[in-house]
Amino acid sequence: MKYLFAAVLLASSVASFTAAEAAGGCGPYRHRGPYGGCVPNGGGGGVVVVRPPVVVAPAPVVVVRPGRGCPYGFVWRYGRCRPI
Repeated sequence: MKYLFAAVLLASSVASFTAAEAAGGCGPYRHRGPYGGCVPNGGGGGVVVVRPPVVVAPAPVVVVRPGRGCPYGFVWRYGRCRPI
């Protein structure tokens, strides 16, 4: 009886093992890469999606003249603008 139970257990575990599980969950014609992502196999016919590179323009340079810190009629004293 225990041999029959072991045979049924072995057959059910082999039957439930699919190709997607063997490939690390990536699906057919793919496998896990060195950083954990799914990558296509060498010649398996996997689909490769190529997206254009992202180009970011540099921020414009803003030049600000040094001016008064307080509005007219006020002066900077003791950490804040105070009236004259």
